[in-house]
Amino acid sequence: MCPAGDNKWSYKAQKEAFLMTNICPQNGNLNQHDWKYLEEACRNWANKYGKIYIVAGPIFYSKNYTTVGENNVAVPDAFFKVILRLGVNSHDAKTIGFIYENKPGHHNMDYYTHSVDDIEQITGLDFFYQLDDNIENKIENINDFSSWR
Repeated sequence: MCPAGDNKWSYKAQKEAFLMTNICPQNGNLNQHDWKYLEEACRNWANKYGKIYIVAGPIFYSKNYTTVGENNVAVPDAFFKVILRLGVNSHDAKTIGFIYENKPGHHNMDYYTHSVDDIEQITGLDFFYQLDDNIENKIENINDFSSWR
């Protein structure tokens, strides 16, 4: 789920973006529009804030999912992306999360925003657990897209 355009530091890294371990079946309209805009925004935030940490992946709401192809590749119901930016000091840290249903959509980016805590609850994953618990608890429950514009 890491875009090849984010791996330009080496030919090998860019090529590895096309490995099956980094690919999920995604609605073409979503991939070419709303998800693409999120990927571009992440690049812009990396340039603006210096360093950001991104975790992205599929969401399966049910164990009864659609498959495609001879190998029965599972088609996710949705995709998540959570982003952490660290400021000059730990109190400047901010997070934002996004959930995009795996279907066409023509919405503004703020339509898809969620707190990181929301996405942790849906996925069962604990993102950014290396942060001090006080900071993690403070920033992961905020859904404030305006601080990322």
